Amino acid sequence: MSGTTTAAAALRRRAAGAGAGANRWVVLVVLCVSLLLVAVDATVLHVAVPAVTEDLRPGGIELLWIVDTYPLVCASLLILFGTLGDRVGRRRILLLGYALFGVASALAAFAGSAQVLILARALLGVGGAMIMPATLSILRQVFPDRRERALAIGIWSAVAAVGAAVGPLLGGFLLEHFWWGSVFLVNIPLMLVSLPVGRLLLPESRGAGDGPWDVVGALTAAAGLFAVVLGVKRLGAGEVGPFTVLPLAAGTALLVWFVRRQRRRVHPLVDLRMFGRPAFSTSVGCIVLAMLALVGLELIAAQYLQLVLGLSPLETGLRLLPLTFAAMAAGLAGARLLRQFGPRRMVCGGFVLTAVAVLTLTAMGGSDNAGLLLAGFLLLGFGLETTLFAAYESMLSEAPSEQAGGAAAIGETSYQLGAGIGIALLGSVMNAAYSPGVASVPGVPDSASAAAGHSLGEAYEVAGRLGGSAGGALRSAARDSFVHGLHVTLAVSAGLLLLGAVMALRLPRVMQCEAPAVELPKPREVAESRVSV
Repeated sequence: MSGTTTAAAALRRRAAGAGAGANRWVVLVVLCVSLLLVAVDATVLHVAVPAVTEDLRPGGIELLWIVDTYPLVCASLLILFGTLGDRVGRRRILLLGYALFGVASALAAFAGSAQVLILARALLGVGGAMIMPATLSILRQVFPDRRERALAIGIWSAVAAVGAAVGPLLGGFLLEHFWWGSVFLVNIPLMLVSLPVGRLLLPESRGAGDGPWDVVGALTAAAGLFAVVLGVKRLGAGEVGPFTVLPLAAGTALLVWFVRRQRRRVHPLVDLRMFGRPAFSTSVGCIVLAMLALVGLELIAAQYLQLVLGLSPLETGLRLLPLTFAAMAAGLAGARLLRQFGPRRMVCGGFVLTAVAVLTLTAMGGSDNAGLLLAGFLLLGFGLETTLFAAYESMLSEAPSEQAGGAAAIGETSYQLGAGIGIALLGSVMNAAYSPGVASVPGVPDSASAAAGHSLGEAYEVAGRLGGSAGGALRSAARDSFVHGLHVTLAVSAGLLLLGAVMALRLPRVMQCEAPAVELPKPREVAESRVSV
């Protein structure tokens, strides 16, 4: 064979591995469907909790685990499966995740007890942890050109925004027509289609595979993340005690030991030298801060819309839709904005825009102001998605291609930790600002005031039991205190977002794009060259 033939063979391998020609956009569609499914499943159960409670009669602890098991397990296993995909093949892990997700969905749909449903939710978390980093790492391999990859990540992030918003709406629709298990059953047809399509169309890729896979390190990271996320979630629920402090301490100790172990190993599970790159470490920090603001604000905004303004759950979901539409628009426009402004200005500008949106929302009061909410949510959605998109793109582009799975897992773990910390931190700020307002309402007993200080919903229940002028006074005081607490929380969020804008100044000024050394052939040309060789 001549040197030309050898070069042609190398080019064919490169084209097949990278998803040559138009096929890579088909691959993107398959990956986005995978992501949509996982994103929807993270929120679809929220509206079904009352129906599950009525049917399965779970205890308080069991109900908490039914809701929290999925994100807990998923967050703790992201690094394990992300790095395992780098070793044994990212497509293989993704397809196994599809299969497990389908089986777990069927188990959850027909669960006859709370214990079976908790087990099914745990298996869904395992499947989600297989799918989420694999989608990003395969995307990193399929789109070697940074310009195209930026567009692909923009579409990917827009789909994630859609999934988070569609979950409660889809769950509400299904519950109106079917039983609660239908919110899980819808996953199965999509998995039955995704498995053969993914096996046929998705390219296989893996890292360098030097040295043995660090099983002990992977399990240590999983246990440490599980304990930390559990502690953060309990802290967000207002639980401060041994069962909160011990998981946080144990998880932190395990993660510190994991980091020290990785630094000593010749072939580490996660190459921590990536954090030595300012663009990578800064991007991870920006993802944490952005999610911290988003999830905490969404939770508080939903309570404000329902408990202060008196909107129904469906009306609340519809009021929050502009946030999702703005996030979709930012994701789709992200590639062009990134080329024009660069990572530094885009992430910094996104944080500042989000801070402006948050400060705008401090004008919310006890009466409905639809125009203000619409403007605030539009700015909030566009600003946060701009930040998340540019941070994810910079993080993936800074990571070596052989570490794509580990980098994607770090990004997704940062996303989950930011969400958990956001609920804990902003929830604590909210409670600290809200509680004093109901501590000494005239005519209300101290025991009732203490119960009302837990949350606005509980304050309404206490006011209803008291009745009369005392009940009315408590209800009014709680409502005013909640609005005050909302304003304080928004101010704290704005400060954190401006801190993120300062942090983003460490990102590169321009988007560095390297032109491909050789133009990739079309699939038909690849086939013809095979025949000629």
